[in-house]
Amino acid sequence: MANDRIRRPTSSRDIAEAAFKSATTKPAELPPKRPIVPNAKEMVSLRIDRDIIDYFQEAGPGWQDRINDALRKIMPEK
Repeated sequence: MANDRIRRPTSSRDIAEAAFKSATTKPAELPPKRPIVPNAKEMVSLRIDRDIIDYFQEAGPGWQDRINDALRKIMPEK
């Protein structure tokens, strides 16, 4: 019966190696990618100078859309 049990690490080195192995083991399968929605907006974080933000916020709500429109104007056409 004693031989049927799973061997547990006894030394601190064995314990550390077992912990490292479990922490570095790759997952069996990656989760499926989320479907891409056409024309969906994605939240990002940008570092923009304060004067640029002030310029777009002066006209009130919708300043993020105005920045998006300004960036779209400088994009090359597809």
